[in-house]
Amino acid sequence: MTAVDDSLRSTSIALPGIFSPVAAPRSDVAVPRTVVTPRSTPTLERRRRWEKMYRTRLAITDVVIVFAVTALTTVGQLQLLAPDLLAADPAILARVPLVSALTWLIVLGLFHTRSADIIGSGSTEYKRVAHSTGLAFGILAIAFVLFQWQGIRVQLLFALPVGLVALLAGRWAWRKWLLGQRRFGNYISRALVVGHREDVEYVIDTLQRNHLAGYMVVGATLEDDDNDAAAVTVGGITYDNVGTANTVAKVANVLSADTIIVASKPDNDPDYIKQLSWQLEGTAAEMVLSSRLADVAGPRISLRQVEGLPLIRVAIPTFAGGQHVLKRALDILVAGFAILMLSPLLPLLAILIKTDSRGPVFFRQERIGRDGTIFRMVKFRSMGTDAEARLADLQAENQGSGLLFKMKSDPRVTRVGRVLRKYSLDELPQFWNVLVGDMSVVGPRPPLPKEVSEYDGTVFRRLYIKPGITGLWQVSGRSDLSWDESVGLDLRYVENWSVMNDLMIMWRTAKVMIQPSGAY
Repeated sequence: MTAVDDSLRSTSIALPGIFSPVAAPRSDVAVPRTVVTPRSTPTLERRRRWEKMYRTRLAITDVVIVFAVTALTTVGQLQLLAPDLLAADPAILARVPLVSALTWLIVLGLFHTRSADIIGSGSTEYKRVAHSTGLAFGILAIAFVLFQWQGIRVQLLFALPVGLVALLAGRWAWRKWLLGQRRFGNYISRALVVGHREDVEYVIDTLQRNHLAGYMVVGATLEDDDNDAAAVTVGGITYDNVGTANTVAKVANVLSADTIIVASKPDNDPDYIKQLSWQLEGTAAEMVLSSRLADVAGPRISLRQVEGLPLIRVAIPTFAGGQHVLKRALDILVAGFAILMLSPLLPLLAILIKTDSRGPVFFRQERIGRDGTIFRMVKFRSMGTDAEARLADLQAENQGSGLLFKMKSDPRVTRVGRVLRKYSLDELPQFWNVLVGDMSVVGPRPPLPKEVSEYDGTVFRRLYIKPGITGLWQVSGRSDLSWDESVGLDLRYVENWSVMNDLMIMWRTAKVMIQPSGAY
């Protein structure tokens, strides 16, 4: 019997917001009752304090960046480009940056870019910052035209892109700081998971694999029909099974949990969620309803209210249209820029490959692209020219899984090839495949024809969009992933990709190239 269980048995449960008697009841006298508004517990106050501190840091950073960018833009324009305008209207030196900065900051606030529900979320936070910045400058452009003010043009050309990059960099820096704090248990939500055993274990396992998501599980409450064990063990970690579905608020208070994750609710109680939310008033900051909608992510999920009936709307994936046109435009832009910037490096790598071993500089191989089309993928050669002939002799030493062949110390790899593979430099020529339309910068791993011939019905979905130079598989472990994990990441990307997520994967890829993991 745990201390928490003893506490639950020895202490009556006082549910916040419930009518409470103020005098001893008598059979012949009506009992006067009063409504007691729920008061915040120390746990909830602690949660709100660290959220407020973090939002304050974000706000200060935003204010400094916005005022600095708008002021420097105006001063530079007037001093260097339009000194006559400054002489004719000295007030413009203060008016333009002040109006621009205040409008920008107000829109950032209205878009809830510092809201507690997106703290540390990454793509959602960045999207809100980008959207609010675009709207702010749209409003400014209209206002300056209507009032015939001068100075907005340079703000649009300089302050908007520079300021947006600076804001995103600031958010990224604070997010890295936050994730670092969470490794030590700070700025994190203490979570109690409620539901049937199987659902509770699924939620805990998912949170363990996403340890920087911001939730630290401190206990579990199993439904009555699963309440035959004293603990829940997931990933080698044991969590106490405390209380029942009807004592969640009390358990949360005892465990100092500020988040309740409902993995599943009692089958015979349709009002359970509503009643539980009432009980948690003043005790917890949020109640999270877990859904096992497999591999469905942010852009496809929205909440719709229909006459008091909350509906979770899941959009069906589409594989054509405006978003895919935008993705292709991004591919052309990134690939063209990469080839231009890498042009001094590529000849040097070619010379090193040629000097190290006999054979061609480039390795071309047939791969399967979108809709099953065959294309020739080009890479820098990292193996000897007899690599394919020696493959059969090495099959017994295969360290890969599923349909993949991998060896950490593959004898076919050349000396220069090992360096190329470690830092993904052998894949740089694939930007040409992107430019001509065979591949995308971000997408599923490009499979071999032999692999595709052994696909089952679901794995074929990887071929619904173009394969990528990089993807979730590239930034999540690469060769260290199992076959099932690699396929799962690819399928998740195919159904849930977005331009913002593509940009984040590109950024993470750059970091992986500098600090490689799972590359061999």
